[in-house]
Amino acid sequence: MTRYTGITPEDLEIMLATIGVGSVEELFDSIPAGVRLRRPIGLPPGEPEQAVYAELRRLAERNVSAEDEITFLGAGMYDHYVPAIVDMLMSRSEFLTPYTPYQPEVSQGGLQVMFEYQTAISELTGLPVSNASVYEGPSAVGAAAYLAKLANRRPRALVSRGVHPDSRATLATLAAGYGTTVEEIGLDDGVTDLDALREALGGDVSAVIVQQPNFLGAVEDVAAVAAAAHEHGAQAICAADPLTLGVLRPPGDFGVDVAVGEGQPLGNRLDYGGPSFGVFCATEEHIRRMPGRIAGETTDVDGRRGFVLTLQTREQHIRREKATHNICTAQALNALGGMVHLAWLGKRGFVELGELLVRRTAYARERLAQVDGIETLHDAPVVREFAIRVEAPVPQVLDRLAEQGIGGGYPLGRDYPEHEDGLLVALTERRSRVDVDRFAEQLVMARHDLGPGRRADAPLQARGSLDVGEQERDGGSGGKAHGARQSWQSRRAIA
Repeated sequence: MTRYTGITPEDLEIMLATIGVGSVEELFDSIPAGVRLRRPIGLPPGEPEQAVYAELRRLAERNVSAEDEITFLGAGMYDHYVPAIVDMLMSRSEFLTPYTPYQPEVSQGGLQVMFEYQTAISELTGLPVSNASVYEGPSAVGAAAYLAKLANRRPRALVSRGVHPDSRATLATLAAGYGTTVEEIGLDDGVTDLDALREALGGDVSAVIVQQPNFLGAVEDVAAVAAAAHEHGAQAICAADPLTLGVLRPPGDFGVDVAVGEGQPLGNRLDYGGPSFGVFCATEEHIRRMPGRIAGETTDVDGRRGFVLTLQTREQHIRREKATHNICTAQALNALGGMVHLAWLGKRGFVELGELLVRRTAYARERLAQVDGIETLHDAPVVREFAIRVEAPVPQVLDRLAEQGIGGGYPLGRDYPEHEDGLLVALTERRSRVDVDRFAEQLVMARHDLGPGRRADAPLQARGSLDVGEQERDGGSGGKAHGARQSWQSRRAIA
């Protein structure tokens, strides 16, 4: 409500005269009279601006954000710190308001952002070609499987059960449209079961899809997965978390054909789950099968460096029979945020951030595993997220933690019935050791109240508290613990 462009009566007259219309009402002459609403819209009377602002604030306060609690909730969207420079550049009108850069002579800034983004993502993934982004991570997985189908015309795709549930659901929906049968490969101690994968592979498999790290936080053996896929002529697709690539080897090092990923951890906030951007990279042989658009570098007539849209595979831009995708959109504004964040971190800072996540995650995993009734779900290496088993009803445990101002993680039973007692815990640079210790202390209390033989409505034990100044000295979130919090489920339903 801080940006408002007013239109004076004189402005309106000029605008109507320019388009040859006598009044605003004439703009609607093309709408048949029979479908017009001939009564006032049933809305309450208008309110002063300050009253509207107060009402919006009241509604917003029904939601609990990551600024209001110490959150360990991840599962694909993460509470990372977004530097102020990201907002500053994303809010510039040159980037915030332009349409598709079809005219390079007036779109050099936007095209250069796309080009620089592509270069950075290509370096991160170790693959030579990146597009200018797609909508988000799950649809990128579905598009990658379609690329594989175009490449080898085979009817089956194998996807690890460790791939994000949203990505697997999106893949199943899209694959039904392009005639691919999707089969899941189970997990063994938290990672893709390689024996089951090799048994399922055959000459009719178009692609094998794995996630790194996977949904349970485990680091996969991407080299072994890619080798198994290539042995049968299938495409190897890796959905990679870009923020972990400062400490993990890039997918391209293992011979992966396509790398995709969710870009939200780079320069984008949670924002109620979106918007964000999707990463999509491939080997050069797939450049004309990739979705979206690719910006390229060139020189103008005077020999100066310039940028243009080099390739678009949507039927709107090329002959329909040659089109390989129905999407040409790039989430350019969100990708700009990712590019600025990477530039702000720099190569050394990007690695240091990854190392910080590894250290804090290792501490949290070890600390929580010391709690009676808690054990790790698997023993595989992790980077920024891990899964534990809780000897108590997980939704009720999360509600108890929420009452103490802690977002305790993601209940795995939602997507993995075999892990009804599972809890997925995520760490970011915003979570300190003090935060982890407080989480462990409150988990002890919740587990004591809700463990075997205890009722879900049992009274809370006395809770210890930490001085906020202590959290701030340790770099903690300083999240406010509210009394009488809404339940875990209802708070996120409002979000």
